[in-house]
Amino acid sequence: MSFPDGFLWGAATAAHQVEGNNTTSDFWVLEHTPESMFAEPSGDACDHYRRYREDITLLRDLGFTSYRFSIEWARVEPEDGHFSRAAIEHYRDVLKTCHELGVTPVVTLHHFSSPRWLITLGGWEYDGTPERFAAYCRVVMAELGPLIPWVTTINEANIAPLVRMLMGGSTGDEAVQAPVGVQDDPLEALRRSRKSAAEALGTAPDEPHLFLFTFSTKGQDVVKRAHVAARQVIREVSPDTKVGITLALQDFQPRDGGEAAADARWAETFDDFLSSMEGDDFLGVQNYSRALVGPDGGLPAPEGAEMTQMGYEFYPEALENVLRRAASAGLPLMVTENGVATDDDTRRVEFITRAVAGVERCLADGIDVRGYFYWSALDNFEWMLGYRPTFGLVAVDRETQQRTVKDSARHLGAIARRNSPA
Repeated sequence: MSFPDGFLWGAATAAHQVEGNNTTSDFWVLEHTPESMFAEPSGDACDHYRRYREDITLLRDLGFTSYRFSIEWARVEPEDGHFSRAAIEHYRDVLKTCHELGVTPVVTLHHFSSPRWLITLGGWEYDGTPERFAAYCRVVMAELGPLIPWVTTINEANIAPLVRMLMGGSTGDEAVQAPVGVQDDPLEALRRSRKSAAEALGTAPDEPHLFLFTFSTKGQDVVKRAHVAARQVIREVSPDTKVGITLALQDFQPRDGGEAAADARWAETFDDFLSSMEGDDFLGVQNYSRALVGPDGGLPAPEGAEMTQMGYEFYPEALENVLRRAASAGLPLMVTENGVATDDDTRRVEFITRAVAGVERCLADGIDVRGYFYWSALDNFEWMLGYRPTFGLVAVDRETQQRTVKDSARHLGAIARRNSPA
């Protein structure tokens, strides 16, 4: 395989999913409400808050050259306007560890979870959220910016439109396949969960505006403005840091006259964000599968298709397809998430092989791709589905926190070694 010098080979995590005991976040509240949509609480997660050096060293030893992780807003600013010096110093240590080990850090400043105080103010439909998010970004980047060569402001800024498609349709379309384990009536489950969360957070019943469920036009505008405001302050306080955003991009494939419906879905999840990305240094592309679309909306996977633990099709070729389409943004691309949930690691090896081959074909055709990050470094807390789905390159024993390296980790690490300067 042929990849350019400096290509980043890594694995990704998110703070709430691996650190453990993120008690000042909105998701912690959601996990512990009586009508929670969550299969189980996150608890200690992977104890990565304490074990980060062990985990980053493991990635380095496997051959990875980069590590993508998130800084948790709820830890850095546990109360509105109060910034935790201890949390900032913790993340400084994480970044220094990366540099000491020769691992390039790629940092995300918001990965789904938010401070619970933000939700009480109105969350991601509150007009003041962009200003508060930018203030948090200013503090983090003023303190840590020299240690952060690459930063993404918001993970999957377009996730709410995709969740809406999943749970009940988008722009009039009906739902695509729900992940295995999601309730039969996810909209009703969401309503119950939101009501329970509102009681716990002290908001009106219809106002616990969490990032994942920011379905309204106003909410999406708040997310976009938050990115733009964050980019501006990052430029001011850390001008050498490359800044971008990540989008969850489905490979929408039309069937039987579904071209217009497929294009509408792509427009809602990609084109609608283009204006917000003007001035960015790169775009983080995140993809896991394809979605078939007919003239009336989403279609099931083909009969007999191999399915993942998440309930969608095993289709690693989707990554190449979305990279080619996302190149229309005119920005360098970085694969910030790509992976598969399976308990058969031989299938993970196959998925990685085929996905990386697609990245190589894109590079051969002149598409500017700067890195590939597998999701996830560790078997971790997969939000509403708890710990059942296993995406990780490294298994984590839920009782002992012992790490066990999988063959897929060695496989991807060997690809990274072969394609990295000695």
